[in-house]
Amino acid sequence: MHTVTANGATIPALGFGTFRIPGPEVLNIVPQALKAGFRHIDTAQIYGNEAEVGQAIASSGVARRDIFLTTKVWVDNYRHDAFIRSVEESLTKLKTDYVDLLLLHWPNGAVSLAEQIGALNEVRKAGKVRHIGVSNFNTTLMAEAVKLSDAPLVTNQIEYHPYINQDVVIDAAKKAGMAVTGYYGMADGKVFSDVVLKDIAARHGKSVAQVVLRWLVQQDGIIALSKTVSEARAIQNVAIFDFALTAEEMAAIHALANADGRIVSPDGLAPIWDKAA
Repeated sequence: MHTVTANGATIPALGFGTFRIPGPEVLNIVPQALKAGFRHIDTAQIYGNEAEVGQAIASSGVARRDIFLTTKVWVDNYRHDAFIRSVEESLTKLKTDYVDLLLLHWPNGAVSLAEQIGALNEVRKAGKVRHIGVSNFNTTLMAEAVKLSDAPLVTNQIEYHPYINQDVVIDAAKKAGMAVTGYYGMADGKVFSDVVLKDIAARHGKSVAQVVLRWLVQQDGIIALSKTVSEARAIQNVAIFDFALTAEEMAAIHALANADGRIVSPDGLAPIWDKAA
């Protein structure tokens, strides 16, 4: 598995995401994903499946130390005491005494960013978390978070797929030594009917999903999250390191981005997004 290095963290470039996968399906697919070769598992408090992720990892036969495990603190838990308590609850559910990466899931202006970042640093100092970061932050919030944090932030997890230009956020992350973790890579299924992507996939004898994941991880400092409940697709999705896209193919996929490409922007959570350069 290829890795991305960011501010002292070595993160598998391809992760297995568990968003909107119900507990019973997590118990089935996560061990299959690990068997297929995934070594980076991504969950969150709000997903409601941390306990099943923990159980699946424990029963997978893969050693905990060989898995990079990420979870995210939900916005309702950002006050200091609730934050610390929620992390303890997450660790209990995940059946582990540490997570490799803990993220703030969305911005929440009701709690000062200093309090949020302070709590992140506290659980890291306590050894409950190896690395810390943010998710769905714009460049202004990222810069503020970096300034407030004693420990380096290692990633900003954001929506990233062929139809959205995230160059501004990616450039800011690079300058701060951070990686960018892309979620929603398949653009809610839109990629599967795209003629450009289908043509590139046919040229390489790969699936559209493999091409999109390859496009993501072939970019410097980008980590991609893959999600499926199918064992066959999990096996397929991890097999993206035996081919490379040409510079022309990479450019053709980048060219699919448009001003209306964003899919995830929930009211009450989303910040003011950066405009593409």
